[in-house]
Amino acid sequence: MHITEPARQIDVIHTTDVLVVGAGPGGLAAALAAARAGVQVTLVERFGCFGGNITTVGVEGFAWYRHEKTVEANGIGREFEDRAKAMGAAVPESQSLSYELDSEGFKVVADQLVEEAGITPMLHRMFVAPIMEGDRITGIITESKAGREAILCKVVIDATGDADIAHRAGAPVTHPPREELQAASVMFHVAGVDKARFMDDVRENPQTYADWSTGEWTVETDGKEDEMFSPFLKKPFEVARDAGVIPSDLTTIAGTWGAVHDSGEMTYMNLVHLGNCDGTDPADLTHFEIEGRRQAMMAIEALRRFAPGCQEVRLRNFGMTLGVRDTRKIDAVYNMTENDVRHEARFEDSIGIYPEFIDGYGILILPTTGRYMHIPYRSLLPKSVKGLLVAGRATGGDRVAHAATRNMACCAVAGQGAGIAAAQAVKSNAELDMVDLDAVHKELDRQGVRRL
Repeated sequence: MHITEPARQIDVIHTTDVLVVGAGPGGLAAALAAARAGVQVTLVERFGCFGGNITTVGVEGFAWYRHEKTVEANGIGREFEDRAKAMGAAVPESQSLSYELDSEGFKVVADQLVEEAGITPMLHRMFVAPIMEGDRITGIITESKAGREAILCKVVIDATGDADIAHRAGAPVTHPPREELQAASVMFHVAGVDKARFMDDVRENPQTYADWSTGEWTVETDGKEDEMFSPFLKKPFEVARDAGVIPSDLTTIAGTWGAVHDSGEMTYMNLVHLGNCDGTDPADLTHFEIEGRRQAMMAIEALRRFAPGCQEVRLRNFGMTLGVRDTRKIDAVYNMTENDVRHEARFEDSIGIYPEFIDGYGILILPTTGRYMHIPYRSLLPKSVKGLLVAGRATGGDRVAHAATRNMACCAVAGQGAGIAAAQAVKSNAELDMVDLDAVHKELDRQGVRRL
């Protein structure tokens, strides 16, 4: 059964040079970079704030991989941390040399960055369809309280996270079955923790990355991570299962905490992992939002009963939406490989570097030895569609490559490169696959990005 919508005219409400759709770390970095490169930029976002996983999901550990010898691209990703620190929206991260971004405070940080760059903000608008002229995308149609509206542009950057625009514009994508996708998570924060008692127990019973291999998980490391400290919580949930507080077959409740504040807040609780969730399926999203909150409340009850210092713990807030790690990815002009991310890939079209950090599909490699890879511009270029770049976690790559490039700081690296390339294409009236890479590299250098 189906219905046919009547034909209708849609008002064009706005035109711009570069249109970025999705304001997570990749999209926000892309918009800022393009605006700073001297073109008109519009940033469309379906929620009421910028920041994506940082703000809407509550993933506050932006660069938790960072250690003494970690080598990074810096650029806008590091600026997120620096500006948050300066605005009182960050605290030292518990397992690294980075700062944990406050998910609420970063909303204001992002607002200021967008305003200072002269970007046109468009919140509360959902992308619903591309506007195509043959194989070229010339804008998008959005849906909002105002109904359907059209936005026209010269270049679109798809930072939806799910390659929504690329897919609907006809670019080839990969989309693994739900049983092969990384688990989704419901992030939450709690209050009422006795910090002194909790931290005393952490010191008396230190956890390491070797402890991540627990329950249904087996985590592969390269050995150097095994004895390193990790803010990992496992024992309270094991005891809770034995006591019947958590069902015995629910073995995936375990994970990390972010920071414990003097106020008794404990943030960035990454404890609930939901397999077989396809983040492009609204039925899955509905089921797992509800199921994730149910499991989170069981986790809180287990902490209250069995974790030192947590007897008065209570829920402070959930993230605004489910945290999705993995869905569609474009079949790019170049798809990054496991060999690239494990063995320091080098590319002539590098738009930035990223440390040797892999987290996903049962692999954890931390960048503690100075090793790093290049991120190639070609991995942002979808096939078959002109005028379109992809930034964020939907860039081209295989499974293990995605376990590296999906991380927020890498999304910011790719986003900054995408924004600069888009700006250069606009200014030179060039196709994105023919853009002057020397000019792109020069602007990356000016914006403080390490790319070699």
